[in-house]
Amino acid sequence: MVELVLPRNSRIGKGRHFKAPADAKKIKTFKIYRYDPSTGENPRWDTYDVAVDQCGPMVLDAIIHIKNTMDPTLAFRRSCREGVCGSCAMNIGGRNTLACTHGWEEVPGKEVQVSPLPHMHVIRDLVPDLSIFYAQYASIEPWLHTKTPTPQSEWLQSEEDRSKLDGLYECILCACCSTSCPSYWWNGEKYLGPAALLHAYRWLIDSRDEETGARLDDLEDPFKLYRCHTIMNCAQVCPKGLNPAKAIAEIKKMMVERVV
Repeated sequence: MVELVLPRNSRIGKGRHFKAPADAKKIKTFKIYRYDPSTGENPRWDTYDVAVDQCGPMVLDAIIHIKNTMDPTLAFRRSCREGVCGSCAMNIGGRNTLACTHGWEEVPGKEVQVSPLPHMHVIRDLVPDLSIFYAQYASIEPWLHTKTPTPQSEWLQSEEDRSKLDGLYECILCACCSTSCPSYWWNGEKYLGPAALLHAYRWLIDSRDEETGARLDDLEDPFKLYRCHTIMNCAQVCPKGLNPAKAIAEIKKMMVERVV
């Protein structure tokens, strides 16, 4: 019988336990993924008993509190703290989301488990390598392509045409959707993923853009677009409430319509 086991260097071990201060009035335990490739050691789970009465209500508040008062070696990304930049995207309680807008009280159970976005190379701790993700976004050329001379003032657009971009332009490139997609896990270097394709559709339907055909030609590929199997994880986890799966379906529809 075949025995399948994880490689030794991929097994997550038990890490350190940090206790809350004696004056803590309310305690919540955070189980956080730790990994530093420079040490050559396996990943581990460190646990922190956080005095949540001494920090804010969001998971990011607790993580910052941990770094400031308990463990300065913890590495993570954050910036705006308002759900706008997407920097603090991570997996919290088994769900991809933004740490700055997800309250620690929203996580069921006795502890809050925090790990980096899944199926991405980890640079350190909660910091995933998003190089390929950003390269895929750049590949769809997210800017206006025009042939007519540039107007003296601005490119005009009707209110109706502008409304078509609602539900698309709000994407903050947090990567929650792409890293929750099994198709992206399996074909991450070929399949563009939900986020990049959502932005591709945003430019495809922009009335001011004049290279729709060229954009569709670029997406006409067995892997770039057609690896989407409508699993819908992307729509379920998007912290902005967007629906990348619908955008991808609309691109496929445009492909068919131009052939017919």
